[in-house]
Amino acid sequence: MLGIWFGIAAAIGNTIAAGIVRTPGDIAKLLPNPWLFFGVWILGGAYALLGASSMAELGAAIPRSGGQYNYSRRAIGEYAGFIVGWSDWLSTCGTSAVVAIVIGEYSAALSARLAGQEKLIAVAVLVFFFILQWRGVKWGGTAQLVTAAMKTAAFVILVLACFLLGGPSHHTAVAASAQAPVIHFSWLLAVAFVLGLQQVIYTVDGWDGVIYFSEEVRDPGRDVPRAIFGSVISVMAIYLLLNAAVLYVLPMSQVAGDIFVLGTAASKIFGHYGDTIVRSIMIVSLLSCINACQMFCTRILYAMSSDRLFFKKASVVNKGGTPVLALFLSTAVAIVFVLGTFERVIAMLSFFFVADYTLTYTSLFILRKREPNLPRPYRAWGYPYTTGIAVVASALFLIGSLATDRDNAPLALGMLVLSYPIFWVMKRMSKPAEAQ
Repeated sequence: MLGIWFGIAAAIGNTIAAGIVRTPGDIAKLLPNPWLFFGVWILGGAYALLGASSMAELGAAIPRSGGQYNYSRRAIGEYAGFIVGWSDWLSTCGTSAVVAIVIGEYSAALSARLAGQEKLIAVAVLVFFFILQWRGVKWGGTAQLVTAAMKTAAFVILVLACFLLGGPSHHTAVAASAQAPVIHFSWLLAVAFVLGLQQVIYTVDGWDGVIYFSEEVRDPGRDVPRAIFGSVISVMAIYLLLNAAVLYVLPMSQVAGDIFVLGTAASKIFGHYGDTIVRSIMIVSLLSCINACQMFCTRILYAMSSDRLFFKKASVVNKGGTPVLALFLSTAVAIVFVLGTFERVIAMLSFFFVADYTLTYTSLFILRKREPNLPRPYRAWGYPYTTGIAVVASALFLIGSLATDRDNAPLALGMLVLSYPIFWVMKRMSKPAEAQ
């Protein structure tokens, strides 16, 4: 059985990955002002914290592995559950693919012999974790605890190094930042803020990692809420410290547009070794992310197939407790996604994530009314206000994305709308033979 520390490790492993390397530079390019830059990160963290309270109640009351799918299915119906489960599964597979590609890119940067083999490295990493998790839940859980601890320690050391050794660079950064352009409030700034928030939400998402393993948690009524709040606080603390450390040694103008800003900051401290150090840290960090994503994917398909919304064989587990077919399909889809691009994936996945959150938080209202006697070991603080704010914020984000991101948000919405034919086919194929 798994405990609270595994829940936090799963969330840290899934959340702190490729996003934190690229998004600070992209957000600084959109919002080249320290107040706006940190403002969008704080707003994203506040959104996660508001949602954490509602998610904790649902996770403790319905301790079933598979993530948010379970809540929407129970409260709204099978199709709503399918939309959440299907989009969650695809987006998590896509995250695995993006992370594997970045591992390939970083590995090639560290060794000239690997140049041109990025895609092959990505596929090899995905296959490696397929074999690791095929061995059983214990292997995957142990790997998650070890890699998450290594990742956290490495980032803490990097932050401390920037603040303790970055004095000369800090004075240069302050002088350069004093010449930053004045920001004028306008529609373009609003668009930039929404686009920046998209990236923050993508980068922060994953704080609810423990709900994918609720059935495997030792005491879900107690440990699921603790793991969720511990994950949000830990992830946001690490992100804010990393961004503060970066802006301590680099001016905003240098951060803007830098797709490897942590490496640039480390180079200010460790010289030409800085890039190598950060790439090595990130490879460990990204391995932890893939391990978590693969564990999430298998649990989503396991839950859906158990409810006859996916192939029944995806709910069959081996002696080690791993749903083998679900793991195989998740790995195969991730390998297909390896052909995708980073920027589009981030924009589309953030839309999927918030759409799922919208249905999940709405489910809390429905279940409170429909099932008032449902045992609730934890009750959301501030309900209905905190949950209501989370629902409204989610809806406003989706509307803002559709209004400002004409390339990716409509495509993501279209994919959700077109999920109904897939739902119908899965329902037909998974019916018992005597019912067909």
